[in-house]
Amino acid sequence: MPRLMLTDEFWPKLEKILLQEAIYNKRNLRMTVEGVLYRMRVGCPWRDLPEVFGCWNSIYKRFNAWSSTNKWSRVFKALIIDPDWEWEFIDGSYVKAHQHSAGAAGKKPQAIGKSRAGNSTKIHLAVDGCGLPVEFEITGGDVNDCSVAPELIAK
Repeated sequence: MPRLMLTDEFWPKLEKILLQEAIYNKRNLRMTVEGVLYRMRVGCPWRDLPEVFGCWNSIYKRFNAWSSTNKWSRVFKALIIDPDWEWEFIDGSYVKAHQHSAGAAGKKPQAIGKSRAGNSTKIHLAVDGCGLPVEFEITGGDVNDCSVAPELIAK
């Protein structure tokens, strides 16, 4: 069985937040969330999720549904409790996008930009004095940290 990320102490707190965001308490909710977290931590394809988490396609569909309705963002915001504002640190990380990632149909911006390495996305993250994330912004890979820093600090 893969190593789980959520402790028995933390799960009831997260479950309460998920239920407040209208994420229904289906019978495998914890394993679905564990599967999503495992996939994000390891970076494996959805199809390669260990079977202990359940059907990879169900987890993928729930992740997409929750993402498209901004439920993950609201859960993230709800988890930020009493940040330490004595210090605030900002950093960015590049994520290489697949060569066929740009150009999907739709009106939403895709946050994919051209850089030296090709198509890429950049995650700008602000953390508090304890190193816990408090805000993030996703932009194209061609956007530098200095142009996003004022927005992150203002948020």
